[in-house]
Amino acid sequence: MTDPRAVVEAMCREFSIEIIAAHRYPVIGQTRAVKTMQRILRRHGEDHLRWVLRTLTETSNNKVLVDETGLWAASDLVRAYWDELQADPEAWFQVWDTVPVGRRQWEVQQRLSGIVNQRAALAGVVNQHLYERFHRDHPDLLERAGI
Repeated sequence: MTDPRAVVEAMCREFSIEIIAAHRYPVIGQTRAVKTMQRILRRHGEDHLRWVLRTLTETSNNKVLVDETGLWAASDLVRAYWDELQADPEAWFQVWDTVPVGRRQWEVQQRLSGIVNQRAALAGVVNQHLYERFHRDHPDLLERAGI
């Protein structure tokens, strides 16, 4: 079995993510969440982690920090939308291009920290946009209720 840390380090190089010391605060393009990536790798595999990192680094508008919250939120959404992602990766990236994920991540941290799970909150914000793109044919519950 390949060493998970070595795989993560190689993927970070592949996606131009600089691994920094745990005591430093990361900026865009840096991470200290190596153990989070190792957990995602062990649970969901190399292909899954590659999609998570592509999503966070190759989309033009998100500026999300590659931290525990951002990684897990993206991982959850890759899992939830795996079939749609595989069928139309271009649409997947187009949605992520339009959502200011980094801004939403900051808002979640500022207003919801200590109140709700930040991973779930961030995933929920992005899910709204993904759902609208991939499930337009499903009427909104409120529309069906006449609200």
